[in-house]
Amino acid sequence: MKQLTKPSVFCYGEVLWDIFPEGARAGGAPFNVAYNLMRMGIDAHMISRVGNDKLGTDLLAQLTDWNISTKESQIDLINPTGTVIAHIDEHNEAHYDIIQPVAWDFIEFRKDYMKISSASAFVFGSLITRNEVSRNTLFELLEVAKFKVFDVNIRPPHYSIPVIKELLYKADLVKMNKAELRLILDFLNKDYTSEEDGIRYIQDTFTINEVLISKGSKGAVYYNGEQHYEAPAVPVTIQDTVGSGDAFLAGFLSKRILNTDPVEIMNQATALGAFITSKEGACPNYSWSDFESFRIKNDVHGKIFNE
Repeated sequence: MKQLTKPSVFCYGEVLWDIFPEGARAGGAPFNVAYNLMRMGIDAHMISRVGNDKLGTDLLAQLTDWNISTKESQIDLINPTGTVIAHIDEHNEAHYDIIQPVAWDFIEFRKDYMKISSASAFVFGSLITRNEVSRNTLFELLEVAKFKVFDVNIRPPHYSIPVIKELLYKADLVKMNKAELRLILDFLNKDYTSEEDGIRYIQDTFTINEVLISKGSKGAVYYNGEQHYEAPAVPVTIQDTVGSGDAFLAGFLSKRILNTDPVEIMNQATALGAFITSKEGACPNYSWSDFESFRIKNDVHGKIFNE
């Protein structure tokens, strides 16, 4: 099998249009991760499915314009391109009505997807498992992926507790927010005395070496085996929180796949999450130099972490 020539990440799952009152924006958690990975200089690929409609054509054109590979994306002749009705509340928090069924519910397995075995990371979430077609394809891909990154991303009612547990068993790295951490511990009927106790329980129960928790204004924490690293949040003026967690994960992976020092990894993650939070939408137009200027201005380099 031909090896990929540079570090690459494959993201699997939903690509869609977030429909806001002021207009439509390309989105979907794995797509947002791919977009920001691309901005960080990583070779990003998107495995998904769009409808044979104008929304689908426009979505693939947007990916191509952003230099995200669409070779692995499919066109559905029956089901429409995914859409989400979104709105921002008075606290700048996003809320979503995720339409179904749509094209990305029906991602079919293709033999050429086996090339993910050469990728640096394979990113997936729980939303894509709401339909058995895309779910079955995901489980086939998990058998060959080298470094499996589970971005939990629970969106009620689009999840199944048994499936989430199965995905946790498959994952090498799990990323979630504090609310999702509490939900998973509730699923497991686990009484925990502290955040660390809960995370260690998940690590032990599912044999997961790496757990990454985003905590908004409280920063983030990264557990790697017996070590853990706490990162403070980067203070910014919030435009909206759409895609901030996805950007956080992309920033993390852009350094993690290069086997960088954990402090540098977490600096990158918190900086990119904050940077996107200071912009409108999950995929604002920006360059590497824009991001670097933000890091320097906010003195993100060299933060002190507890280990």
